[in-house]
Amino acid sequence: MVLAGVAYGAGLLLDHADVPNGTTALGVDIGGATKEEAVKKLDAAVGKTRNEPLKLTVDGKEQTLVPAKAGLNIDTQATVRDASGRDYNPVSVISSLFGGTRTAKPAMITDDEKLDVALKAVAGPAGAAKDGSITFENGKAVPHYGTPYKAVDVKASKSKIEKAYLDRAATGKNTPVVLAAVEQQPKAGKAEVDRALREMAEPAVSGWVYLSAGGVEVPFSQRSIGELLTFTAAPDGKLQPVIDLAKLEEKYGHAFDNVSIDGGAGKVKMTPQHAAAAMTQALRKPAPPAPQKRVAKVEGATAG
Repeated sequence: MVLAGVAYGAGLLLDHADVPNGTTALGVDIGGATKEEAVKKLDAAVGKTRNEPLKLTVDGKEQTLVPAKAGLNIDTQATVRDASGRDYNPVSVISSLFGGTRTAKPAMITDDEKLDVALKAVAGPAGAAKDGSITFENGKAVPHYGTPYKAVDVKASKSKIEKAYLDRAATGKNTPVVLAAVEQQPKAGKAEVDRALREMAEPAVSGWVYLSAGGVEVPFSQRSIGELLTFTAAPDGKLQPVIDLAKLEEKYGHAFDNVSIDGGAGKVKMTPQHAAAAMTQALRKPAPPAPQKRVAKVEGATAG
């Protein structure tokens, strides 16, 4: 007991460094160094590998993941900061006298949003291409039904990627990370495509529509409507109609230059957003038989 006490005291007296003796991080001995020295050691050790592409195997195919684009990095300053300070644990203090070591946990930087995007991309663009959608050809709505496709399980892959990144920094070995590609169902399936086709796409191109604002009318044919209208799958899988604002403005040109909108807080100049809102609402209803007209009226619009 006395000898242990003497050894403990000796250990405390001899270890004056910022980082306790015997400390390693990512396989690098940073014990007995100041914080600045330790950071420099770590930076030098991981500098070559921290930004090199990680090797992946996805569904049997070789891929790579660039750490910077995937939001992966090692915070060497935080690693050293966490490893610094006196360790008063008797086992650690006495062990340091006899060459014992302790391993500091490296501080990992992960940008979840970037890593999500990067992992979704490694299986290729198949996921986006397989979702159900609707296009228009010669003024007619054409359904495209989504099919199952293979994609990386992002949630399950994150921890494997982070571990592999740290292991490579510590060992220098760029061992491929094996990621499984699992079958995914399209967000917008057949039932959703049929719904959007029935409720919006087919009515939209059932006839002409007349954009009306401030006493001015601009006609749009079925072909023109098909050139403006697209469908985008929302996160919940619903297909949402989207009107291309630039194309809409190009088609009506300067017709509404002198039209203003009463926005409650005062008049504002009419914008393509005002026009698109009126068009979207009108296109949900089938065009009536001639001589009646389907009108997309911009509410609150006045001339001048």
